Amino acid sequence: MEFTTSTAFAAEMRCQIIKMLTASGSGHPGGSLSATDIIAHLYHTEMHVDPAEPQMADRDRFVLCKGHAAPALYAALALRGFFPADDLLDLRKYGSKLQGHPDMKKVPGVDMSTGSLGQGLSAACGMALAGKLNASERYVYAVCGDGEMEEGQVWEAAMFAAHYKLDKLIAFLDMNGLQIDGPTEQVMNVAPLDAKWEAFGWHVQVIDGHDHAAIAAAIAAAKAVEGQPSMIICKTVKGKGVSFMENQVGWHGVAPKPEQAEQALAEIAKEASK
Repeated sequence: MEFTTSTAFAAEMRCQIIKMLTASGSGHPGGSLSATDIIAHLYHTEMHVDPAEPQMADRDRFVLCKGHAAPALYAALALRGFFPADDLLDLRKYGSKLQGHPDMKKVPGVDMSTGSLGQGLSAACGMALAGKLNASERYVYAVCGDGEMEEGQVWEAAMFAAHYKLDKLIAFLDMNGLQIDGPTEQVMNVAPLDAKWEAFGWHVQVIDGHDHAAIAAAIAAAKAVEGQPSMIICKTVKGKGVSFMENQVGWHGVAPKPEQAEQALAEIAKEASK
C-alpha cells in the first residue's frame, strides 16, 4: 500500500490500531494514538530503513521507550512492509510475534525490546554512542512518554547523552498529559520539562506533536545541531483521532468494543477525507 503523505500514513495507522486492539480485546489505545503522528512521519518520510533488509548495518534506529504503545509501532512497520498487515490482528494472541510490548527477537524492524519504562532512552544512547565510535551517519530516534519522565534512569541517560555529545540522537517526548493513574502533573509533576532538558545539556524544541510539518521542521533543526542530543517535546492528545477517547485517562489501557471501534473508524475516515 502506497501513501502519498505522512498524514495519510498516520490515518491508516490509526485505523489499524483500532482494529488490532478490538481483535485482541486488550492493549493501550490512548498512548498509541497520541504517538501516531510522530511515528508515522518517521517511518513514512524520515527514517532510512529497508523492509527487505531489516538488519542492514547503516539503517537508522528507532526505540519506542514507551513500549506499551506497541500497536502504533506495529502498524507503522506493517504499512512499510516489514510484515503482512494481516498479522496485526494477531496482537497479543498466544504464540503471536506481536506481543503487548515490542520484541526485537521476533518482530522484523524492531530495534529494541521495550516495556519497562525509563530504560529505552538508555538503549538509544548506547546505539548513538556506538554509531559515533564507528563514524556512522545513521540517526537514532526515540519516543518517550511524559509519565516516563518520572523514572530516574531517564535522567541518567540524559546526562550520558549530553556528556558524550550524541548529536545523532533525536528523542521525542509524547506529552499527552495523562498516565495510567491520572494527569501527570498530579501523579508526579516534572514541569518544566523544556528547562529540565536544556539544563541537562540537550537542544530542546517544543511543537505540536500532531502537526506533520512541525515535526519535519523540528527534525531538520535537530539535525543542524552539532555536539548536542536533541529533545523534541511534542504536545499531543491522548487518544487523538477518536472523540470519545481524546483526553480520557480511562482509555490508557482499555480496548474498544466492536461498536466503539465502528464509531472510531468512521471518525478517523471522516477526518482523513477532509
